[in-house]
Parts: sequence; C-alpha cells; structure tokens
Amino acid sequence: MLLTCLSLIGLFSGQVLASSVGVKQSFNDNWLFSKGKLPGAEQVNYNDENWQPVTLPHDWSIEGPFDNKYNARNGGLPVFGHGWYRKSFTMPHSAKGKHVSVTFDAAMYDSNVYINGHLLGNRPFGYIAFEYDLTPYLNYGDKPNVIAVSLAPQNFSARWYAGAGIYRNTWLEINDAVHVAKWGTFVSTPTVTRELAKVKLETKLNNLGKTTSAHIRHVIRDRQGNVVAQAESQLANLAGKSQQTLNHEFTISEPILWDINNPYLYKIETQVSRNGKVVDDYTTTLGVRHIEYKKDDGFWLNWRKVPIQGVCLHHDNGPLGAVANRRAIERKLQIMQAMGANSVRTSHNPPSPEMVELADEMGILLQVESFDVWKIEKRTVVNGYQIYFDEWAERDLRDMIRQHRNSPSVIMWSTGNEIMEQANKHGAQVAKMLTEIAHDEDPNRLVAVGFNNPFGAIKNKLPAEVDIVGLNYKPTLYDDFKQDHPDWIVLASETSSVTSTRGKYHLPMEKYKTHDSRYVTSYDIIGPSWAYPPDIEFEYLARNPHVMGEYIWTGFDYLGEPTPYGGKDHSKNGYWNGDWPVRSSSFGAVDLVGFPKDRFYLYQSQWTQTPMVHVLPHWNWTNMEGKTIPVYAYTNAEEVELFVNGKSFGRQVKGVDKAELPIDFRWWKAENRPDYKTPYRLRWDVAYHPGELKVVAYNQGRKVAEKIIKTAGQAVQAELLPDRTHIKADGADLSYVTVDVLDKEGNLVPTAENKIRFFVEGAGEIAAVGNGDSATIEPFKADYRRAFSGKAMLIVKSKKGVTGKINIRAYAEGLTIAPITLYAQ
Repeated sequence: MLLTCLSLIGLFSGQVLASSVGVKQSFNDNWLFSKGKLPGAEQVNYNDENWQPVTLPHDWSIEGPFDNKYNARNGGLPVFGHGWYRKSFTMPHSAKGKHVSVTFDAAMYDSNVYINGHLLGNRPFGYIAFEYDLTPYLNYGDKPNVIAVSLAPQNFSARWYAGAGIYRNTWLEINDAVHVAKWGTFVSTPTVTRELAKVKLETKLNNLGKTTSAHIRHVIRDRQGNVVAQAESQLANLAGKSQQTLNHEFTISEPILWDINNPYLYKIETQVSRNGKVVDDYTTTLGVRHIEYKKDDGFWLNWRKVPIQGVCLHHDNGPLGAVANRRAIERKLQIMQAMGANSVRTSHNPPSPEMVELADEMGILLQVESFDVWKIEKRTVVNGYQIYFDEWAERDLRDMIRQHRNSPSVIMWSTGNEIMEQANKHGAQVAKMLTEIAHDEDPNRLVAVGFNNPFGAIKNKLPAEVDIVGLNYKPTLYDDFKQDHPDWIVLASETSSVTSTRGKYHLPMEKYKTHDSRYVTSYDIIGPSWAYPPDIEFEYLARNPHVMGEYIWTGFDYLGEPTPYGGKDHSKNGYWNGDWPVRSSSFGAVDLVGFPKDRFYLYQSQWTQTPMVHVLPHWNWTNMEGKTIPVYAYTNAEEVELFVNGKSFGRQVKGVDKAELPIDFRWWKAENRPDYKTPYRLRWDVAYHPGELKVVAYNQGRKVAEKIIKTAGQAVQAELLPDRTHIKADGADLSYVTVDVLDKEGNLVPTAENKIRFFVEGAGEIAAVGNGDSATIEPFKADYRRAFSGKAMLIVKSKKGVTGKINIRAYAEGLTIAPITLYAQ
C-alpha cells in the first residue's frame, strides 16, 4: 500500500493551510448532513443552517431506527434513500498555482461530488476510493468554497448491511504541479533470498504545468531509519501536461523479511525537487517476503508452508456501523489473531485503507476481493453491482489493485464471489477479462474466484481463467477435484457457515432449522443446508494438504443476513423479516461486539500452540438438577480431565476419545457416515448439580491449562473493564468497555439481562453500545444497554483536542457498579 508522507496540516474552522511541500491533510471535520433529495443542495448559496453537523467518517443508517419496514437482510436499518453532505472551507492565497485535489476513501454509494456548484464526477461503487481535481474551480483568500456530495444508496443493492454515507476517510491534497501521481508507485521484489533482495520501483510522475526540469531521489530506510539503498534521476526536460514513468532498481543486503510472526516494514521515501527545492515527499511501504503457491502443497511464505487459517470479514464494525474507524478495525484483527487466524478475506468487496495498513503492520495475510456480482444479478439483489459492471468494472478493479498492490500483506486478489456466471456459457469470458486486468496491474500475485457451483463453473470453463480455484463449502469433494484437475491451485475460500448465539444452549442437543427463542445453540451444530461444523473442514484439510487452507464464514457476526431466521437466500420477495426482530447474522466465531463464542475456542484449539482449554456450556440450569447435560472441552493439549464439584469424570485423549456430533448437510449424504464422531472435541455426559465445572489440560501428564465455570447466584454487581485506559485525544480513538454482570462471589451470571445506563463525562463521549444480541431493536446510539448472557459493551470515543480524564459511571437497578476513569492524551 502506498502512503503519502506529507506535512500534516490541520483544518481549523474550515480553513485550509498550505505548505511549500505537498500537503495531505484530513478533510473529515466541519461537514453538514441532511437526508432527502434536496434539489439545489450543490449550490454555494443553498441554505444549510438546519443541517446536522457531522465529523467523517459517518454512516447515517446506523443511527436507525430499526424498523420492520426495512429489510432485516440489511440489518433492519435505513440503508437506502438520499442524503447530502456539505462543507465550507477557504484556501489561502499561497495555494494558488498549486494542484489541489480531494480523495474519498469510499462513499456509499452512487456519489456525485460538486465544488462551488460544478459537478466533479460520479462514482457508483460504494467500496472504492476516488480522487477529484478541485483546482479549476477554487476561490482563494477569504471567499469560501463549498464542496457538496449527494449519495443515493438503493434498496436491494447488497445481501447484507452496507451502511450509507461518507463512511470512510476524506483527504485534501495540495501539490506542486510536479508531483507523484495518485497511487503512483509500484514496488516489487523479483528476487528474494536470505542474503539479498532485488527491489524494483516504478514511479509515475505528473507534470501538470509547463515543461520543466526535475530531480527525483528514492531512499529505502529500515525500521530504525537507517538508509539501506538509494537511487536518483535527473529529468532535464519533463514535458508539460504529461505523466512520465520512471523505473529504479535497488539491492538490500541481508533483508529482514516480512512475515506473519515478524511483520517487518521498510519504507521508500521519494523526494521530488525543482530548482533545488523539494516540492513533493511521497512514502511507499515495502515488505520483503517470498511467496509461493504450490498445487500439491498449498501456500508457502518465506520457504515454509503456512496453512491459511483465515476468516471472512464484512466491512461493518458492529454497533459503529460501516464507519472505517482505525481502532475498531485494529481490535477486530487483534481478536482474530488471538483466535489463531493469520489471514482475512475482505468479503466481498474492496477494504478500507486502514484494514490493509493494519494487516501490513500486524502480520495478517489478505485476500483482497473486488466484487460480489458481475454482469448477472443475484436473485432479489436487483440494484446490485451488475447495473454498473460494464461501465465501471475495469476502472474499479484497476483502482483497487493500484491502491493496495504495494502491501506485503496482500497475497492474492479475488475478482468475484459466488457469481452467477458460473452457470452461464459466457462466464469464462468475464473471468478471463478480470484476470487479465489484475495481471496487467500486478503480475506478481495470483487471482482467485470463490465458486459455490464448481460443476457449473467447470462446464463453462471458468476455473481455466483464474489462477486459484476457490471452493465454497465443498470439503468432501477436495480429493475428487484433485484427481480430476491435478493442476488446480485450490483454496477453501468459504467454509463451515455454522451458526450460534453466545451463551445460549438448547437441549436436547439436536440439529434443527430454527428455534422458538430466535437464537441458535452454542453447541455449534446448526447451520443452513450448505453448512457444516468446523470439524468437517479440519478433517478434510488434514486429508488434502494441497488445499491452501480455509476462510471461515465468518470471523465476526455482522449486521444483516440473520440466518437461520427471517428468510432464505435469494427468496422471492427479498425481505427477511419473518422472524423480526432478528436482524444480525449468527455466523461469527465472535459476536457483533467482539465477545468470543464457544466456537472461537474450537478454532483456537486447532490454530494456536500456547496451551489452552475451554469448557461449555455454562453451569446455571433451572429445573435441571439430576438431568444429563452434554459437556464439551476444546483444547490443543494432549488430554483433558473433567471435574464436577471436585469429582473426576476421567481423562480423555484428543483425537482418540471422539465425540458424537450430529452431521447433516448438502454434500454429506454421499458420505454415508451417520455415526460421525469428531476427533476435535471431547465430550462427557454429566448429571447436572449446581457447583463447579472444571477442566484440566495435560501434555505428557503435566498440567498445562485449566478453566473453571461456577454456578452463579443472584446478580448483585457489575464490573466495567476497559480494553484500553489511555486513548488519543483525536476525536476518533476508542476504548471498548466490557460490562460483566456478577454475583457476590464475582462469578459471571450467564442469564443476566439487567438494563444498564451509562454516564460519560470529561474528555470522552459515548460512541455506541451493544451486547451481541442478534434479535433486539435497541439502538446502538444510546446511553443504555441491556445485558445479554451476562455481558454488555460500552464504546467510548475521545473528543478531538480535549485531553484529560474520561469519567465513566453506570447504573443498573439492584447492582453495585464502581466507576472507572480513562485518559485522553
């Protein structure tokens, strides 16, 4: 990913400050917003005095309200309609003669951008970044400029919650006539050994003025700032109104490799000078790593096999909506890494720059995906991307790749997911076109597509036109496909799709379609017809080492698609409101606010090495004394011993003492294995008696981990637990405050549903609240939340420029809650 490293200049009361060196500054402050078509709102003199002040990024739909008239498939929120944003700002006289542009990291969607009443352009796709030149239309000095943006997201345009508004960051750039173009560098490492790395850098240099001379200098620095390589060029005659491409090569001796365990980043500093004066600074991220895709042995990073332990993630951030908040994304990735994930599939659209930057910094492998739809609409998604594909697909795909191709975290591109062209005789032509575009922009990475209809795709020759064949929900067919297509490079691009609700357990333990509670048992056996427990994928990946690994559906719960409730994929009317108020998915290994479900620990038991053990279910059962409860343990240790109220129920050996698991999904019937037992879980059937449930994990007979669950008494207190006590006073940084409802002994009360009211004073404010409940219409933008399965979440945001204490109090009837203090600095 390329990052413009410039003098960071602030925006104060709508004033833009200029510098002699290229300036990139946040353009997020001092916007006004209003819903409606609002004819004439692009004009400078339009009366906007009653509009809502907002700071970007902003998602207007997350504010709700939830309503049954909106589609639960899209979260039961107003994700369609019309909205306008306006901002007034002045430009100093010192900026005159320079090139001034605005960049939107994305806007949802069908944006039209105006400056001082002039239409700059339209960009339909809501996930793609775009730039406009403001220079010809600007006023300088005291006379204000007005930028206006209209958005028109439509109903039935996506299969989940997409959000609405300018939900990613905006930037203003002031450049000399001679400057590096937008996303204007392309770095590659054609040769990588442990002894040296050959680095190639392509630079596109703009000259928007008259013919001139210029000097360009590149310096590669390591993490400590030391120069490890450099190159320069003198351009004696840089033609006016032109773009010139320059190529430089470097050698780095004994490079430190970028890896998932050591995400080491170099940076390339590019300086452009005219007449001895620096007129542009530009920084490109460089990660040196060696990757291979082996048809018989999966994915290799730096000469060792690295199975992809991946998660599919939508772009929403739960109660915050679609806003691209850096801390929210960082926390999401941290939670996934704690589960053992090493990769993310950006399902099913281009990610925010923050997602890619953080993946670079944290050592996370990315599959960056472009489209959920090509030319043919998915049933009921009548206003999807197919409307724009012919006109915009090439531009959108090229821009996505140019924006992210310098990121070492990106290991492959995906041009489509479950596209309907799989069953169309012309589908291969589209697949070929997109692959060729991707190869043209980036010949160094392979291109994938996620196929859920591989037989149709094979018939119509689509797999022949991609580099990596992604298979969605086909574990039992890996061996067959390998025999029939030995040259395929195969990826399990979407797996499992099992559903569950944190803290809910239904007895008897059986596979059902839906439950009267509108929740899904956390025994992790329930899913739609194509879905299966994670255990099945574990087994078939172990049998088929040629498969690169898997991307589970999904890492986090997300807004919309409330499977198994509310509807059926591609159902006739498209509305999923039959089980209202269910409005969020249950697919995640963690819930909507980031609390781990039991399935989190099942993946952790397969994907991590540090000894761990987990036990389920909870141990608070009403009117169940003496009745049998299935108890499961998940571990990465050799064996586990279960104790109930101090009595041992014996040790079991992982992989040897297998647990019964009901299995029934679309591709399983041919297996004829009705008595399936999983080697990935341990099970004891125990008569329930209140008290203590304890599991102890052993390696070579030595205790390495334990976990204890106690029967909780009456809820009498709650504890506020912030994930960070110190945050930046930038108006965007967050602290996630977990609320645990406890009994007098400090045990979590897993059935507690107390309503909790929050008071935040000082240098912070409430950003959102949540609890992971997929079937509630309580607002996210509120000062209260009901506990769900004993937990709730308060998200606190700093106030811009305000330092000092953030005092947090909470009140719930019958509960004692000690206040806490955070600090903005």
